[in-house]
Formats: sequence, C-alpha cells, structure tokens
Amino acid sequence: QVHLVESGGGSVQAGGSLRLSCVASEYAYSRLCMAWFRQAPGKSPEGVASTSYGATEYANSVRGRFTISKDNAKNTLYLQMNSLKPEDTAMYYCAAGRPSTCSTTTPLSEYDYWGQGTQVTVSS
Repeated sequence: QVHLVESGGGSVQAGGSLRLSCVASEYAYSRLCMAWFRQAPGKSPEGVASTSYGATEYANSVRGRFTISKDNAKNTLYLQMNSLKPEDTAMYYCAAGRPSTCSTTTPLSEYDYWGQGTQVTVSS
C-alpha cells in the first residue's frame, strides 16, 4: 500500500520557487511527525524541515527560504521553496512516523513511511 506520494518537483533557475506536495494516506497522516528530506547524488538523506503538533523546524541551509505546512482537510504536507539555489538540487522525499524526536536531525530510518520522491533541479 502506498502511503505517501510526492509531487511538484521540476527544473527552475536560481532564485525561483517551487511548492512540493505530499498526499498521505489517512494512516500515514495520523503519524505525529511529518518531515521533508532531500538526497543529492552520492550523499546521505538530509532532513530539511519537520513538523509536529504545529511546531516546525528547519535545517540551517533552508531556514528563511523554505516553509513546511499541512492541510488537514486534504491529508497533504507541503514544502514551499523560495529563493532556490543550485545546492538545493536533490530528490525530495516526505516522511511520516513516530520517531524518538521530531527534528531535522532525525534519521530517515526512524520514520515509518516515506515516498518515492520528486526531483528538484536548480540551475545557475
């Protein structure tokens, strides 16, 4: 059963914006913690933003540029990305679960579910 489906990725020039969406199954959406990760080629997954009980946290590399939000009526998690930089290029994944800590430093392996990802490419 597919629990999380991401969309909204694409190719943009530096300075541009994208909004990623993650539609979750009822079961996945009920998880206490939801987050966005990204993985660039040859690198480990990096926590970008997380949210739990309305609280949000961002990685230093994206704070002030990215915004994580939820639409409970649509079981959807969003990531609004502004002022994109070439170093933001990566595959982006959403995740849901009950990790020991809901934080951008929590490893992806501690989440119960994650999607197939959506590619974001930022050109200079």
